Amino acid sequence: MAAAGASRGPGEEGQQVFHGTGYCKWFNVRMGFGFIAMTNREGQPVDPPQDVFVHQSKVFMEGFRSLREGELLEFSYRKSAKGLETIRVTGPGGAPCAGSERRPKSKAVPKPRRPRGDRCYNCGGLDHHAKECTLPPQPKKCHFCQSTSHMMANCPLRGAGGPPAGPSSGPGHFGPHPESSSSHSP
Repeated sequence: MAAAGASRGPGEEGQQVFHGTGYCKWFNVRMGFGFIAMTNREGQPVDPPQDVFVHQSKVFMEGFRSLREGELLEFSYRKSAKGLETIRVTGPGGAPCAGSERRPKSKAVPKPRRPRGDRCYNCGGLDHHAKECTLPPQPKKCHFCQSTSHMMANCPLRGAGGPPAGPSSGPGHFGPHPESSSSHSP
C-alpha cells in the first residue's frame, strides 16, 4: 500500500477525475484564473450550470494562456476541498483554446515617455547637461513661465486655484527665490 500512496500527491488519494463541457463564465487575465460554467457532466446535461475553477496553468494553448468569456470548452476536473477544479482545459474536440485577446498590463516595464530631450538645468540648452555648461551659473527662474522674479510655486500665470507646485513647495525643500523674501538677513 505504501507504493500506491507514494505515486500520488498529498490529498489526492481516492480522487476521481471527471469530464465535462461548458463555456468560460469569466477569466481574469491579470490574475490568471476564472470559472467555467459546466453544462454537461460525463455526457449528461447539468441544469443549472455548475461553476468549475480554472487556473491558467491548466489551459491547453500556445503562448499566453487565458480564456475568452463565452468560449466553448472541454475539460477534465476533480473535486477538491475548495470545490470543483480543472485538471486540463481544451477547446472543442481537444483543440487548443482560443483564449482572450486581452493581455495583462505589465508592471515590470514602464511605458516609454514621450522623448522631450535632456536639457541643461543652467541655460536650458538641449545639447549638453548643466555640468558641461560653458555659461556661468544662471539665476533661478520659474519652470512655468521662465521669469526670474519668482518661482513656480508663486507663478501668477499658473492661476491661484492650480495644483500644488510639487516638491519645491513642501517642507525641507527650497522655497521661493531668496531675493523675493525679506525675512532672511545676512
